[in-house]
Amino acid sequence: MSDLPRKAVTRTAKLAALPLGFAGRATWGLGKRIGGKSAEIVARELQQRTADQLFRTLGELKGGAMKLGQALSVFESALPDDVAGPYRAALTKLQEAAPPMPTRTVHAVLTDRLGENWRELFLEFDDKPSAAASIGQVHRAVWHDGRAVAVKVQYPGAGEALLSDLTQLSRFARLLSPLIPGMDIKPLIAELRDRVSEELDYELEAQSQREHAEEFANDPDVVVPGVVHQSDQVLVTEWIDGVPLAEVIAEGTQEQRDRAGQLLARFLFSGPARTNLLHADPHPGNFRLLPGGGEADGEAEDGGSGPWRLGVLDFGTVDRLPGGLPQPIGDSLRLTLAGDAEAVYELLREEGFVKESIDLDPDEVLDYLLPIIEPAQVEEFTFTRSWMRNQAARIADPRSPAHQLGKQLNLPPAYLLIHRVTLSTIGVLCQLGATVRLRDELESWVPGFRPIEDLPDQQNRDLEFLDQELTGQGLTGQRLTEDELLNDPPA
Repeated sequence: MSDLPRKAVTRTAKLAALPLGFAGRATWGLGKRIGGKSAEIVARELQQRTADQLFRTLGELKGGAMKLGQALSVFESALPDDVAGPYRAALTKLQEAAPPMPTRTVHAVLTDRLGENWRELFLEFDDKPSAAASIGQVHRAVWHDGRAVAVKVQYPGAGEALLSDLTQLSRFARLLSPLIPGMDIKPLIAELRDRVSEELDYELEAQSQREHAEEFANDPDVVVPGVVHQSDQVLVTEWIDGVPLAEVIAEGTQEQRDRAGQLLARFLFSGPARTNLLHADPHPGNFRLLPGGGEADGEAEDGGSGPWRLGVLDFGTVDRLPGGLPQPIGDSLRLTLAGDAEAVYELLREEGFVKESIDLDPDEVLDYLLPIIEPAQVEEFTFTRSWMRNQAARIADPRSPAHQLGKQLNLPPAYLLIHRVTLSTIGVLCQLGATVRLRDELESWVPGFRPIEDLPDQQNRDLEFLDQELTGQGLTGQRLTEDELLNDPPA
């Protein structure tokens, strides 16, 4: 293919053809029916043709078009079985590969950003990309010191392409919404657009990756490759092998699925607590399952023993969370599980999830939330596509009470990215079909989730005493973590 299309008119025309193509195929399908083909065969052909066009357009354009495709790919679990197949295959392609940019363009970017003698930085450089994604592609190479590295090269014109695509896509977001039941695509597109500048800034990405790599160095569960070199439009990091999560989803053993799911949940919740950063692009293309050493939770890739570890890639989009995940998340989850409808409702109102102008029944709000947090109600939960579909159908059906109540709730801006990342991770867990001890991760890493009665006795007594002191001082409205209360109580 040629260079990344940069002219807005070219990209707009390609994107505008998507809804027109959907309508044209519907007419084509009607003609087939009249010609005698069965409804089932015609529907299957329509779905396959639509999926093919969706992948071809989003993949070829890269930029914001492919970014949207990757974001949608994790929600294919919500699709009904009769349409899931074609879209699953098409969207999964967007997680790992897209048509690459020409070698001459890659060399031009490297010359421009690393200098005329850029080849001297490498002992080897593979011109064939190992992965091609939304704003850049990755080449395997050997750094001049002998380290295997991944060289991420940004597409020329990626910034203009991202903004142009997302503007155009927002205009017909309503037509794409039926692809993912229960999900409003327009806010997703708006949020992706807001993150454009961060996504393009490789210096910011390198900083986020360094912070993660330092924190997770020698971690038994998570591997983050270190940053080797960074310049504008080029990022060089350590290379990690492993099984792409998309392959685990397609053909992994149940042990691999469960281990990958547990580690994905662990990384989601532990990352903000340990780094004050939330990795905000959790589609399967950004994760690898790596064999490790020590006692096995699963078999190593080479057949030997050792726990599988989770390799994490691409830190271009992160949410900065000083202090980790907001404590109201843990508080609301804990109170919901305890069935305290009034307390949950008051907390949601305080945080802006229920606007002041709206009055809702607290018990109905509790009934709305409980099915969503079902995975946290038990010691371990098996995530499945059918569970995801049931949740999507419950919220998407205009006739259901859940749909009507959901329309009245509000998502505060501070929680927007956290919400999308959590939903996306749950989507991947359902793709994996993993059995996960989610409650363990919530108790370990989410402030406010662990009930006070579950803390050691001395901590209980200390917290109760401090609670009495705070009440006497009129400070009970302050939100403090357990550690803050125990280690640095208010004066």
